[in-house]
Amino acid sequence: MQVTLSPKYQVVIPKEIRRQLKLKRGQKLQVIVKGGLITLVPDYPLSELRGIFKGMSSEDIREEEERSWS
Repeated sequence: MQVTLSPKYQVVIPKEIRRQLKLKRGQKLQVIVKGGLITLVPDYPLSELRGIFKGMSSEDIREEEERSWS
């Protein structure tokens, strides 16, 4: 899916994606720039995230020293 940068450097998130992610008007997004890529991550209130990882296995979670944040 392609979007266009406006003359004011704004981007419209397509309706299909807004619906899929349940984005609301005025919602905050975190902007992450890494390796020449821009990633927008929606901020959700903690109350909405409650139980999201219920039943998740922690067997394959990497140890602190294996994580790469470069």
